[in-house]
Amino acid sequence: MGSTAFDTEALRTGIEQRKASTLLSLYADDAELRMVDRRSQPSHPMVLHGRTEIDGLLSEICEREMTHKLESVVVGDGHIAWMESCEYPDGTKVLMNMMGDLTADGRITTCTGVQAWDEA
Repeated sequence: MGSTAFDTEALRTGIEQRKASTLLSLYADDAELRMVDRRSQPSHPMVLHGRTEIDGLLSEICEREMTHKLESVVVGDGHIAWMESCEYPDGTKVLMNMMGDLTADGRITTCTGVQAWDEA
């Protein structure tokens, strides 16, 4: 399978301009999103099914007062990976790595994110 039609500029815009609707447009209707962090550990990740559940998370994150930056993105052979850095106004930083599978038309079908936060 060759490279797909994934819209990396939409990913950058959605992340850096905090546009949940733009990010949601990158997911397939039946997508699954798994998140792993200190609270949702690997044996019990947070799992969201479908665009409605994913929209809830994306909207909540995009409403937070913080900056987001797409550090890097790689697309190819039906897969996508990206790294995002975030910072809250108080200086708390978050780093997230995402890895996912894509449909032939470039929509995310499954995606797993691992994130780490600064802790006091």
